[in-house]
Amino acid sequence: MAKKTIHIMNTAFRDGFQSVYGARVFTKDFMPAVKVCCEAGQTHFEAGGGARFQAPFFYCNESAFDMMDTFRETVGPDADLQTLARGINVVSLDSQSRDIIDLHAKMFKKHGMTTIRNFDALNDVNNLIDSGKSIMKHGLNHEVVVTMMELPPGCSGAHDVEFYMKTLQDILDAKIPFTSVCFKDASGTSAPKKVYETIKAARKILPGDTKIAFHSHETAGVATMGYVAAIKAGADQVDCSLAPASGGTCQPDVATLWHALRGEDYELDVDIDKMMEAANVFKECMEDYIIPPEALAVEPMIPWSPMPGGALTANTQMMRDNNLMDKYEDCIKAMGEVVRRGGFATSVTPVSQFYFQQAFNNVMFGPWEKFAEGYGKMILGYFGKTPCEPDPELVELASEKMGLEPTTANPVDLNDADPDKGVDAAKKMLDEAGISDHCDENVFIASCCKQKGIDFLLGKAVVNGVRKKSLMPKEEKAAAPGGDGGYTVSVNGKKFAVEVKGDTATINGKSYDIGIQDGVETSGTGTVAHESADSVEVPAPMNAKVIKVLVNAGDHVNEGDVLFIVEAMKMEVEVKASVTGTISSIAVEAGAQVTSGEALASIN
Repeated sequence: MAKKTIHIMNTAFRDGFQSVYGARVFTKDFMPAVKVCCEAGQTHFEAGGGARFQAPFFYCNESAFDMMDTFRETVGPDADLQTLARGINVVSLDSQSRDIIDLHAKMFKKHGMTTIRNFDALNDVNNLIDSGKSIMKHGLNHEVVVTMMELPPGCSGAHDVEFYMKTLQDILDAKIPFTSVCFKDASGTSAPKKVYETIKAARKILPGDTKIAFHSHETAGVATMGYVAAIKAGADQVDCSLAPASGGTCQPDVATLWHALRGEDYELDVDIDKMMEAANVFKECMEDYIIPPEALAVEPMIPWSPMPGGALTANTQMMRDNNLMDKYEDCIKAMGEVVRRGGFATSVTPVSQFYFQQAFNNVMFGPWEKFAEGYGKMILGYFGKTPCEPDPELVELASEKMGLEPTTANPVDLNDADPDKGVDAAKKMLDEAGISDHCDENVFIASCCKQKGIDFLLGKAVVNGVRKKSLMPKEEKAAAPGGDGGYTVSVNGKKFAVEVKGDTATINGKSYDIGIQDGVETSGTGTVAHESADSVEVPAPMNAKVIKVLVNAGDHVNEGDVLFIVEAMKMEVEVKASVTGTISSIAVEAGAQVTSGEALASIN
């Protein structure tokens, strides 16, 4: 009997990058590997979307649209280039209005994509209707998704075969147009038996020629078994990656799956020897990139969280950026409760980020003292209906702390009515920044990337957070105090890395013009003053980056006024005045990296 051929989509250059490098990879570095994979006969690549839309702007000082154009030029006109979309969130963490949802499909078609895999983390089918229609309207293939995970031990009420089949039937009943179906498990926690039963049941209710794909990660150590189960149940495609961006937090390596199927009645549509040659080129391309150790490991605690592979390393990268890595294990432990009480939306972006941000807040500020905006809005209904009702106590607490009433309204209708969302709001952002070019690309960048997108368009973005050996700070020889060289400077017990070269000082990676002279000359700027015993410092709430400074020295402020906005872990946090008074000094400017407790300003 002839073996059934199983199709492979190569995820190395999208999900692989997100799952190992926090999506922070320069286009020029990996395109030689893409070319070799084409020469090896591969024709289907995951080429963008998801975190690989925002990350080029945020970290690489590159346009994601330019990256997609280069991808298409490299693979030629016939390859299937697939991207990942988050339903009404498209490629943002926040949900969007209908005009931006439609613009997303239009722009991705324009920039060479052919298929969009489209999911909703809540499995709220209403959130797939508008995006699915736009994807098909603009001539793209729509791969509609049912998102999966295993509930933490002891939980029930969703994420079983019956729940997935109801979701699939709801998609069919809503008449959402699609060309294929994917069952997507971003956390890699779904038990192989459940994978088998789910896809077996799906095959029975879908038209016979419907392509079924299964996607997972090795984070919990069961993805390869899940792939074999999916194949035996009738899946036509599984997603595989290549080393060094395979296994661990990534998809299974194509060689691992090829080996697992030896002796079975299935074969992969790849030349395994040529793929191994391509993997060698890929390893050479990525040799300069630093792989975090957690990206290569199977994490036994993941079923208790569950933290998806694509978010795990993205979050650890951000924690390293903010010198918070010592809080990682506490956050993973705290995430279990966050998932249990949050209504069981699938742990995939953006919900996985909401879960981790809330766990982070519970660790940093105390349990449920501060609600992450995404998590709070999710349990209040602003992203749609969660699979199960969230804990009523949390809903009440979130409503009180966030000043928002729970809602059952369609989130897209809410977004359409929101003056801060949509094409017109994005054009207003561009105008306020002095950007007169309202091309579709600029509008979409402003809408989905906010201030960081504006900074990119203004030429203010810089490469940051890309973890390459060649970009790491070089060790400096010790110098005598007062001269050029590298120093560790302690201020009130906090340490700063300082490099002095002539009239320039680089402090924690940020450069400043300096002048040094004998004697002491006072100045009213750049330091936190303490003119009286009544002066009150305004401390940074955590290690973070200052995004906005909203006051000037001499301004009168009232208790509760917002003075600064800082960002950490993809969360913007308002820093408010704890007293009424006058700003006597400001110690930071926008773009500065600050440490927890560091004085940002002083109030008299």
